[in-house]
Amino acid sequence: MSDPILSDTGRTAASEGVREPATAVDHPPAAAPVRWSGRFPAGVSRGLLAATLAVAALISLAVWLDARRTQQLLRSEVAVRLGQVDASTQVAGKAQTQLATDLRDAQAKIALLEARVSESQEQQAALEALYRDLAPSRDEIALTETEQVLLVASQQLQLAGNVTSALSALQLADAKLQRLDRPQFLPLRRALARDIDRLKAMPFVDVPGISLKLEQTLAAVDTLPLAMDERVPAPAAQLSTPDADVSSWRRLVRELWADVRQLIRIEVADRPAAPLVPPPQQYFLRENLKLRLLSARIGLLNRDDTGFKADIGAAELWLRQYFDTRARAVQAMQATLKQVAATPMAADVPDLARTLEAMRVLRLAAERAPGRSAVGERPAR
Repeated sequence: MSDPILSDTGRTAASEGVREPATAVDHPPAAAPVRWSGRFPAGVSRGLLAATLAVAALISLAVWLDARRTQQLLRSEVAVRLGQVDASTQVAGKAQTQLATDLRDAQAKIALLEARVSESQEQQAALEALYRDLAPSRDEIALTETEQVLLVASQQLQLAGNVTSALSALQLADAKLQRLDRPQFLPLRRALARDIDRLKAMPFVDVPGISLKLEQTLAAVDTLPLAMDERVPAPAAQLSTPDADVSSWRRLVRELWADVRQLIRIEVADRPAAPLVPPPQQYFLRENLKLRLLSARIGLLNRDDTGFKADIGAAELWLRQYFDTRARAVQAMQATLKQVAATPMAADVPDLARTLEAMRVLRLAAERAPGRSAVGERPAR
């Protein structure tokens, strides 16, 4: 490698040598150029080389020291950053572990909540179904009540023959349907109106009242006097004032005559002689009379007008034949039996078959209708 100073000196000399020919005309020829032998003088070349090497060494040392210092700083900073990264990584790992734990807990809680929500929804659906079953609509309640009223009215007619109660029940059912004012109830109301008119046309029979009278008559049978036990009323006692001037033998004759008059009594009988009933047969007579009255009561409940009047007539005949008709108890019983026998009684009691059939048809149509809307029930969800 050549020295730059020497190179510049050579270039200067070379350029001067080149420019020489241009001035050769005006000036005398110069001396020949000095050629570079490639060597400095001994004192200058060694000092300069040593200085150059020392400077280069110092520069290299400074560069090396600076690079090492920079490298150490870089390593320190990298170590600090790596420590911070490790700490952050550990914190992040712990946070991630905690987050994973929290996530698992949250997922478990969410699963539990979903199970509870599902269970609550099922319970709500079951409660709604139970509510629909237990709390039907207004129309269905009215229809059920009407059906129960009709069944009670039919039982009153068929079992007890109570026309009044059956008529009241039918009127109550018709009033319920009238308040609802539904077109699907018109056939049922038409059948109700027909049965109400039929019951109103029937004669009124106070079955409970007549039955109570017969019960009182039955209780009084054992106290009725028989005709054979009839006694003629004693004559009124005559008040006799003793005469002071009447002799004793005349008073004795009067007393004897009074005793004789009591022994012999003449009476005009206006009826046949009472039949003689032996004491053992008197019990059966009274029991047979009770049986007749019980049979009349059963005929009253069964609306058997023929049997009822036959039993009442037989009881009246036995009262006239075997019992004392002059006794007030017998007369009161006879009056009661005559009053009971004069009660008009319908031969046939109408039934509610048409009305019950209309109710069954309406109920069947309501059950077959979609959503059971015919009776006002809420449609299924």
